[in-house]
Amino acid sequence: MKLDLFYEFDAARPWDGPHPHGQRAREKKTYREAFEQIRLADTLGYGTVWCVEHHFRVGRSHMPCSEAVLGALSQVTKNIRLGFGVTLTPFGFIHPARVAEKVATVDLSSQGRVEWGIGRSTPMEQTAFHVDRATVLEDSFEAAQIIAGMWREERFSWDSPRFKFPERVVTPKPWQEPHPPAWMATATKSSAVLAGERGLGLLSFAIMQPMAALADLYQAYRAASENPKPVTDTINRRIGAYTLVHCAETAEQAEENGVWADVDWWYQNLAEFTLEWELPHLSKEEQDKVFPFLKSVKEGASPIAQYKASDTLIIGSPEDCYNKMVKYVDLGVDNLLCYMQFGNLKNASIKKSLELIAREVMPEIEKYKAKKAA
Repeated sequence: MKLDLFYEFDAARPWDGPHPHGQRAREKKTYREAFEQIRLADTLGYGTVWCVEHHFRVGRSHMPCSEAVLGALSQVTKNIRLGFGVTLTPFGFIHPARVAEKVATVDLSSQGRVEWGIGRSTPMEQTAFHVDRATVLEDSFEAAQIIAGMWREERFSWDSPRFKFPERVVTPKPWQEPHPPAWMATATKSSAVLAGERGLGLLSFAIMQPMAALADLYQAYRAASENPKPVTDTINRRIGAYTLVHCAETAEQAEENGVWADVDWWYQNLAEFTLEWELPHLSKEEQDKVFPFLKSVKEGASPIAQYKASDTLIIGSPEDCYNKMVKYVDLGVDNLLCYMQFGNLKNASIKKSLELIAREVMPEIEKYKAKKAA
């Protein structure tokens, strides 16, 4: 299993000052520190740094232009691969030619270090860009076909009920042949099956998920990927999972770093955002079932015992982190996307986490042989 990094470019509130200066100061800090961390990770052996594309997600994700960030990283790193995690591909978000152009440009500038993910985001972002929610999944797959065709053909055209494109020469072509490995972000078992059937790698959300649910998801994906009908010119059967990770010399030091307050921040931010923008139609009782810890977190009673009991939150000493990471290996995960820059964790503690995992955990994970998951 490869250890990767996952970046949302969090800009956690409270900000130091009123709008707009508080937001601007926090974003400057976020970007500066993220680049420091990723440049360090490049020297430590991490596999890929995945940068999201999200819009209007105040606090948690100030990263709408991953192509700009990854392009800049291509010039200040040498080894780490550069992951679009993901490009939002439904037609309302962006023209497929623009996706083909920007992904290929980063692949060229990095000399072939790109991993390319596709996704469709959530209703809040879709409606802002007038994305047709009735066809959003089909549009994503059709866009992937179009983008791969633009990279493959000298002259490319397309004519379908949903999308028309006159014959043009799309430039540039990617460094990698036929093109960067293709992935798909999924949040449900049905979507994972579709990704497998279409030859796309799986990018999955693992934070605080039951291991049994992840095992079921991955089993369904692998079965679906056995005889794919690929929508791109590559077949990728790898499984990626992302979760919160923080490593310190000891579990006590991780607590002194304030990690549980930052997990609380992440949980509350996700819960309040989801309930406001994605699930406002649910009753209060139904909302409480979706986010059972929200009331406790808001009242300052952090559910630390539940956090520690979760197999998918990787927090503590190097030994603690190793003991949880091997469970992902046993599930068949190929790439563990470590989400380290969350909440208000200090830059120094994040860089120390990167170093500890690279020195004490990564070599052992790479040697570990998977056991059959329960």
